[in-house]
Amino acid sequence: MKSTMQEHLAGVKRALEERRRTEEREARERRAAGAQRDREAAAFREATRDVVPLPAPARLTPAAPRVAPVAHMHLRDEAEALASSLSDQISTDSLIDTDDTLSFARPGVGPATVRKLRRGQWVIQGQIDLHGLTREEAREALFHFLQDTLKAGQRCVRVVHGKGLGSKNRTPVLKAKVRHWLMQSEAVLAFTQARGEDGGAGAVIVLLRSSTS
Repeated sequence: MKSTMQEHLAGVKRALEERRRTEEREARERRAAGAQRDREAAAFREATRDVVPLPAPARLTPAAPRVAPVAHMHLRDEAEALASSLSDQISTDSLIDTDDTLSFARPGVGPATVRKLRRGQWVIQGQIDLHGLTREEAREALFHFLQDTLKAGQRCVRVVHGKGLGSKNRTPVLKAKVRHWLMQSEAVLAFTQARGEDGGAGAVIVLLRSSTS
C-alpha cells in the first residue's frame, strides 16, 4: 500500500515538472517572437526614416455642365435646305421621265444599273419607314435620312411609304410625294419600285451617289 502511494506521488511530481518545463519553453518562445517583432519594427523605422509623405492631390470641383446653345442659324439653314431640295412646287415633268415600272434614273445612269436595282442585285444597306407620318413629317424625315445615309457611305436604301390602305379614300398620298421628293434630291441617282419581297408597291429602292463624288 505504501509503495503504491509513493508511485502515485512520483507520477504527480513528474507531471508537474513536465508542465513547468512546457510553460517555460512557451514563455521563451513568446519572448523570442516579441524580440523579433521589435527588431523588424526598428529596421522598418530605420529604413523609412528619411521618407517624406507625398502631398495630397488638389481636388478640383467640376464645373456645372453648360447648356448647349440652340443653333438658330443652323436650324434656319437646314430648314431652307429642306425647302429648296424637297419642294412640292416643282413639276417632275421638267426633271426626268418615268417608265411604267415607276423607275427613275438621272442622265448618265445606264439602264443596266436600273435593271440591277429593280432585280434586287444591290444590297439594301439602310431603310426608313414613313408610315403614319404627315406629309411635312415625312418630307423632313426623308431629307435627314438621305443626308445621314450619304454621310455614312450607304449606296442602296429602301424607303417605305406604304400603299395608302389606311388613308382617306385608300389613296397612297405619300407614294407619289416620296417619288416626287426623291427626284429632286441631288443625292439620288436612281430608284425603282421594290420587289414583292422587299415591299412591292409600298416601297421604293433608291440608289444614292457616292459620298466622295
